[in-house]
Amino acid sequence: MTPPATPPHYAWIVTDLDGTLVDRDLRIVPRSAEALRRYQDRGGTVVIATGRNEVSAGRYHDELGLRTPLIVYNGARVVDPLSGTRLLDLDLGDSWQPLRDDLLHQLPDGVGAVAFAGEDAHILRPAPALAAYAGRDRIELREDAVHRAPTKVMLIADRPGLGPLARLAARHCPAARLLQSEDTYLEILPQGAGKEVAVRRLAERAGVPMERVAAIGDNPNDTAMVRAAGLGAAVGDGHQEVRAAADLVVGPCGLGAVADLVERVLEGGGP
Repeated sequence: MTPPATPPHYAWIVTDLDGTLVDRDLRIVPRSAEALRRYQDRGGTVVIATGRNEVSAGRYHDELGLRTPLIVYNGARVVDPLSGTRLLDLDLGDSWQPLRDDLLHQLPDGVGAVAFAGEDAHILRPAPALAAYAGRDRIELREDAVHRAPTKVMLIADRPGLGPLARLAARHCPAARLLQSEDTYLEILPQGAGKEVAVRRLAERAGVPMERVAAIGDNPNDTAMVRAAGLGAAVGDGHQEVRAAADLVVGPCGLGAVADLVERVLEGGGP
């Protein structure tokens, strides 16, 4: 009789979506999906951590058949998909007024702004780049006003080079956290938000030490999460900042970056 397989040392794998698990065609890379199924069959737990909201990310969560909490809005919200309960739900609070009244009016030409409140995305400042963003995330952009402090605001530029935009946002919203999630996306988040913060809270709640968590990402908004994990992996064609912070650099997203990490974990490999 074959003895049962030993559970993996890394009890959790936390994965980003876009550019990590999900390729440029907006599909989960088949090799990575199959590897995550093998990891779960061995007793591992898979958690998604993304900048998307729960509607946009939910279809990938469902496709993988996950029942685990979903980390969205770059850690500003954590949702239990089984009950709909928000285990964490932050908003921009006092940063919202200066952002709305001052920052928006000083944004350079070509930069659009979207506010996320509840499960909705509201246009704060129109720009041509917003259409491509909405199409990629498959979300509807509303034109009605936002009547309370949103969970996050995303500034979407028409070209890379977010340094000046980040400095402008920091000047008007010093209490907010700024994260780059793509070459042209600057996210303004509540100060206490972050994928790494959400992962730590979930792991503590489940009694899983961070030393037994593996995490993988591709962009600067993943850097702190990759550093915080017991095994931090970077996608091979991801941002240099993440690759420099990682214990392990795997292959490109489209060739199965997450599968590379799973194989390392199931083989018992560490940093």
